[in-house]
Amino acid sequence: VPQAQPRAEELSELYRELSQQPGLSTACLGPDLTTQYGGKYCTLYTEWSQRDLARAENIKFCRQYLIFHDGASIVYSGPAGTCSEIKDELLSRESPSGTLKAVLRKVPGKEKEKEKQFLEVWDQNRKVKSIDLTALDKHGSVYDDDQFGCLAWSHSETHLLYVAEKKRPKAESFFQSKVPEQSTSDEDMRHPKKEDAPIKGEQFVYHEDWGETLSTRSVPVLCVLDIEGNSISVLEGIPEHLSPGQAFWSPEDTGVVFVGWWHNPFRLGLRHCTNRRSALFYVDLTGARCELLSEDTRAVWSPRLSPDGCRIVYLENDVLGPHQQCSRLRMYDWYTKHTSTVLEAVPRQEWGAFPGIYCGTLPGMCWAADSRRILLDTAQRSLQDVFVVDTATGTTTSLTDDSPQGSWSVLTIDRDLLVARFSTPSCPPVLKVAVLPSAGHEAQTQWICLQDAAPVPGISWGIRPLQPPPEQQHPQYRDLDFDAIMMRPSEGPTAQKPPLVVMPHGGPHTVFTAGWMLYPAALCRAGFAVLLVNYRGSLGFGQDSVASLPGNVGTQDVRDVQFCVERVLQEETLDASRVALVGGSHGGFLACHLIGQFPDTYRACVVRNPVVNIASMVTTTDIPDWCLTETGLPYKPDALPDPAQWTEMLNKSPIRYVDRVRAPVLLMLGEDDRRVPPKQGLEYYRALKARGVPTRLLWYPGNNHALAGVEAEADGFMNMALWLLKHLQ
Repeated sequence: VPQAQPRAEELSELYRELSQQPGLSTACLGPDLTTQYGGKYCTLYTEWSQRDLARAENIKFCRQYLIFHDGASIVYSGPAGTCSEIKDELLSRESPSGTLKAVLRKVPGKEKEKEKQFLEVWDQNRKVKSIDLTALDKHGSVYDDDQFGCLAWSHSETHLLYVAEKKRPKAESFFQSKVPEQSTSDEDMRHPKKEDAPIKGEQFVYHEDWGETLSTRSVPVLCVLDIEGNSISVLEGIPEHLSPGQAFWSPEDTGVVFVGWWHNPFRLGLRHCTNRRSALFYVDLTGARCELLSEDTRAVWSPRLSPDGCRIVYLENDVLGPHQQCSRLRMYDWYTKHTSTVLEAVPRQEWGAFPGIYCGTLPGMCWAADSRRILLDTAQRSLQDVFVVDTATGTTTSLTDDSPQGSWSVLTIDRDLLVARFSTPSCPPVLKVAVLPSAGHEAQTQWICLQDAAPVPGISWGIRPLQPPPEQQHPQYRDLDFDAIMMRPSEGPTAQKPPLVVMPHGGPHTVFTAGWMLYPAALCRAGFAVLLVNYRGSLGFGQDSVASLPGNVGTQDVRDVQFCVERVLQEETLDASRVALVGGSHGGFLACHLIGQFPDTYRACVVRNPVVNIASMVTTTDIPDWCLTETGLPYKPDALPDPAQWTEMLNKSPIRYVDRVRAPVLLMLGEDDRRVPPKQGLEYYRALKARGVPTRLLWYPGNNHALAGVEAEADGFMNMALWLLKHLQ
């Protein structure tokens, strides 16, 4: 490696510097206050996350800002005080009036006690309630995830709604010895309370769960805390075949609206899978009556109630098929019981038209004050933009067309004050605020930067559209194109002719948007050009692009990446003799395919939890439907693949080309990965070792599919960078 290349110490210092860039996670606007001079202002509460390498954990901190406005524009805005770390908060939510705040907190147990969960209520001066949920023992752990979890105030601010694991009966061995307690009477010994009596033979019963990142979620229940009465009740009336979540109070607090996911005949992985059968329901608090509000043959999520309590918008997909798709926006009218489609799926992206909805969720607060317009962010090819949607007419307007290009996300909107996050591949997240203009004038939105971030020097980037050659066109979906984001060093010894690192995304139905990404930025600063490929099948290009890939994995996506690599090597000043691959999950699948199908192009390869053999993955993953769908085969819960289908899965897998691999391969595997179990990577490792290909395997305990633990992420970057430097000499 040339002396100018960063050595391990320089790389670790580079990573330390860039990994300290904080991420902006949530924002909440307080109530409007009036100054003695008649001006209006409010506080903006924000939460950020940051990697702490010394503590090897992600920390959360909060910062507050003041926003002075006149209802039409922002007069002044700025920070109020400094940051402070948030410890042990799992969930928090301000009440509708802004005068109270609910906090779910974890508290370490004393000595041998287990960790406890407390639900706290704060007013503006003090903590007024602290309720030990663990001691009350009405349910298991409260869910703090964004799949099922919620913490919702009733409109009257007298009750709190949340989701928790259903309480399981105690179980004991058939041979359990009984040790009577001193305080136990003879009567209690002869007749223990039925609900407390442990059940024999139930100790080792298997409990299904919801898969990757949701392995402690099995049977969710909706729970209500009566704040004044300090009492908790578990809502009844929800059908047993449903798992409820994403709940909120109905208008007038008469009941609860929730999303219910079917778990018959068994649970499949739910994280990043917006294609699981689910529907919108209402359960009455008094009569325990459960009512279906949406169609029950679709997949729905992210229900949001309008400020006037009249309408609920939600997202909808077809069941099964690709795990992420172009979604429909639906609206349910609470009083007429009528459901309408506000926005349909978009077949093809066209500039100047709405690109379609590809967001994982709607913002928690997404309605404008008029209860007619909603705000959302969505991928538009390789950008992410903010749109306002008129739910009455279905018209859409971009709020970021005339703003800098990159990745925009809506954090919240309240009383038409809009808070967003913006970043680019060379600029970490910044905080932006605006006042939403009146209907018809939204394009005039004026964004103001509230918390800036210095752009990282030495990185230039651009988006390159690509049209596959005629012989690689899809017969049914012709003329589809795709993008790649190109990042390259703009200073330093390699800037003139850098080596190239090719990174296809995972999914496969996800997308790289032009936002801040730690690994690509750090690689670019280390002297590599980085090519982020949004091959056909990526989100943001229309539903036709998504639909073109199932049945063609291992060919269409592989050829798209290779075509893109060959094109940039021809047209840009890059070192074509030093090209490497880095990919995770389906990106790892593509990387392993490429080093086998095009061994002359690539000199090194780094893969994180890669799919290597679809045939051997189908029986071990939490998403067996993915294996069949992407292979182009129908999925049914009771179907067993026949020999021809096993062969098809194997033929589309990178393991088929392992005999042709020459590039040294570094594998990184998460021990707790439920999505692409580490046996996949081990299978490839052994096949490479048996063929004499230089290979190294890193095994990360306590890490799942994302390998997002602070220690694993940092160690993974260092090993990846050093592997690339070593083998791209």
